[in-house]
Amino acid sequence: MRPAEAMAWIRSRAEVPADDLTRFVQNGTQSIFENDVHWARFYLVKAGLLGNARRGLWSLTPEGREAKLSPEDTWDLYVRIRDANRPGSPVTEEDALAPGAAADNEEEGKSYWFVGSVWNGNDDQLPRFLEQGVWENGYEDQFLDLVRRIRPGDQIAIKASFVKKRVPFEVGGKAVSVMRIKATGTVLDNAGDGRTVKVAWDPPTEPRDWYFYTYRTTIVEADPEAEDGRRLIDFTFRGAPQDYAWFLAQPYWLEKYGAKPEIIPDDKQGNQTTTEDDEIVEEESPYTIEDIVADGCFLTNAELSEILDRWRSKMNLILQGPPGTGKTWLAKRLGFALAGSNDRETARSRLRVVQFHPSLAYEDFVRGWRPAGDGRLDLVDGILMQAIQAAESEPDRPFVLVIEEINRGNPAQIFGEMLTLLEVSKRRRSEAIELAYRKEPGERVHVPANLYVIGTMNVADRSLAIVDLALRRRFAFIDLEPRFGNAWRAWCAHRGIESALLTEIENRIGVLNAEISAAISLGPQFRIGHSYVTPDTDAPITDGRAWFRARVETEIGPLLDEYWYDAPETAKAARAKLLTGLS
Repeated sequence: MRPAEAMAWIRSRAEVPADDLTRFVQNGTQSIFENDVHWARFYLVKAGLLGNARRGLWSLTPEGREAKLSPEDTWDLYVRIRDANRPGSPVTEEDALAPGAAADNEEEGKSYWFVGSVWNGNDDQLPRFLEQGVWENGYEDQFLDLVRRIRPGDQIAIKASFVKKRVPFEVGGKAVSVMRIKATGTVLDNAGDGRTVKVAWDPPTEPRDWYFYTYRTTIVEADPEAEDGRRLIDFTFRGAPQDYAWFLAQPYWLEKYGAKPEIIPDDKQGNQTTTEDDEIVEEESPYTIEDIVADGCFLTNAELSEILDRWRSKMNLILQGPPGTGKTWLAKRLGFALAGSNDRETARSRLRVVQFHPSLAYEDFVRGWRPAGDGRLDLVDGILMQAIQAAESEPDRPFVLVIEEINRGNPAQIFGEMLTLLEVSKRRRSEAIELAYRKEPGERVHVPANLYVIGTMNVADRSLAIVDLALRRRFAFIDLEPRFGNAWRAWCAHRGIESALLTEIENRIGVLNAEISAAISLGPQFRIGHSYVTPDTDAPITDGRAWFRARVETEIGPLLDEYWYDAPETAKAARAKLLTGLS
């Protein structure tokens, strides 16, 4: 039995004083109750009733299985072993950390869960959960596997997440993410149905607000190996205060809120926990597949949904296709849809864009030495490491890195060892590795599971080499085709281009693309995409023929000259066919 399971077993069968659950051993992270249990284990091991063969696992010896101790026997055993092992000790057991407690805590593998209690948007189940000694998942088809992973002895906290502006530190009036801890407890049993766990809830206390590193989804397992996660666990389950200054000094939060803010003294900020109506700011407006279509995408909702599902599954995606098929345009909007918003804050902090080119190196993209301006060199993180740090700072929110023209540089050289860490199976802390340039000895890095990478690839660029097979294995590939048809026609017609001209444009581009596809020196990857003949703005087009002529003369024509650089007459004839009868 794990120590946490033993404590859960005791709590399910005995009344533990509230004070013993909320007070902690001096200079320790154990509650008085937890420490008392570890002291009891110490005495039982010394008496030969509990085994001591393996840390993090408690088991009875054969003698222990046969023993039946009366209260008098238990007291005699305690006095005998205490006098033999701690003669004349001036420290009481209540003030001293029990032997082996720290080692057990390190090895028992206890998990820490943060869960919601609101169903259907506004039906808070917290009073019922506390009264019945349970926590229940309000969904019948979501989070079932996560709930089944909760074990007896794990610790659990009920939280509510939101953002607000009235905070105990000065950030220039910006909204800050908040997680209100409303109740904590220890899991006693798991029904195994993905819905219900039995919980011994701790004595009620005033809610406490935790800032920055927050969870918004219904159920999240905290990561105790992450410094942010460890601090959250100490705050929630051990009563430790939150060190705002530490968070505000971290690169992601420092960039988000500007210069390191001043902490407001306690006597000026008042109670750190405000009421639910006290300056709580609404969440950002959502950005969905429907918004992508409304912005001018000619793929169907079903096609977009399939692309997003594939991206969420693989975590790394490349959009490839002929020029003018809207690869970069779509990549950014898919990023907004995955992030859930396209507001200014999301575009600035949760969606980063970089373009690969032949001179880009690992030192630019991942980490490298840069001039510091005073004759020194500083080790500076590139955009990939910055994106990783941002994703780790808000672990249950999706972050997106858009890489334009991913095959224009040398991906294997630019990514380096990070190419391995991008793989779905490597997206966890246990797979972390050391980088070529380390900021501190033993530093190890992994790519978090909430960082999604999307690249674009122009398959018609002759200057690019064949893509590295290692890159292909780690990315899913989506082909984008020239997209004409009803959606394209409706978009263009809404901007003033007459229907007859749209039919003529679609037919002429179709004929040209068929010729390009059949050309031995070209092929389907060189076709002309719909973006070349799609209005860029909502401004009405008063002369559709002049607009199309300008597109052919300044954009499509020069591209054809490049395609048939060794047959200029062919390029000239193709251009003439597009413009016939439009003068």
